[in-house]
Amino acid sequence: MPERAGVERQQVASNYFLDGSMIPRTEKRSIDERAEVRYPSLSNTAVLEFRSRKHVVRLVNISGSGAMVIFPHVPNIGERLLLQVLDRGPVWAQVRWVRDGRIGLSFAARPE
Repeated sequence: MPERAGVERQQVASNYFLDGSMIPRTEKRSIDERAEVRYPSLSNTAVLEFRSRKHVVRLVNISGSGAMVIFPHVPNIGERLLLQVLDRGPVWAQVRWVRDGRIGLSFAARPE
C-alpha cells in the first residue's frame, strides 16, 4: 500500500487470520491428545449450512462433542455452523480449526 504525504502507515497486529493459519505448529504431534474416541459415521455425508447456503460435505469422523468434515470453503475459527448428520438430528457447531480442506467442529450441544 503506497504511503501518502501526511498519512501515517497503519500498524497490523499480526500476519495471521482466522482461517486456520492463526497459530502455526512447530512440532508434529506424536501422540493423540483427544479426550474422546472418534467414530466413523454411519453415513459418509452431512449437510453443512455455511453463510446461509447448504453444502453436502464428506464426514470424516464424529464424536459426542464434535466432528471433522471435508469442506472446500474456509470458515473463520469460532464461526457457528449448522451440521445435519443423516443418522442424527441437526446440531449447531463451532469451527475450532481449518486445515488442508478439512474443518474441525465442536458441537454447541451434544447431538441426540
